[in-house]
Amino acid sequence: MADEAIKNGVLDILADLTGSDDVKINLDLNLFETGLLDSMGTVQLLLELQSQFGVEAPVSEFDRSQWDTPNKIIAKVEQAQ
Repeated sequence: MADEAIKNGVLDILADLTGSDDVKINLDLNLFETGLLDSMGTVQLLLELQSQFGVEAPVSEFDRSQWDTPNKIIAKVEQAQ
């Protein structure tokens, strides 16, 4: 899958989950500090990433600091491909 497709897919998922297009504009936006993503949203995010990209990221091993911006999430998905 092309990086651009991953990037757009991740951003679409984030925009749907957060209800905000800010995640598509500011890729370094901290999703947790801004309140756009909470623990429920995190679980939904991980499920969507697994469903769409085959990314295995168990909630038990989830480290917020590694997943707190759109850029970091995109990088994680690209690493997993």
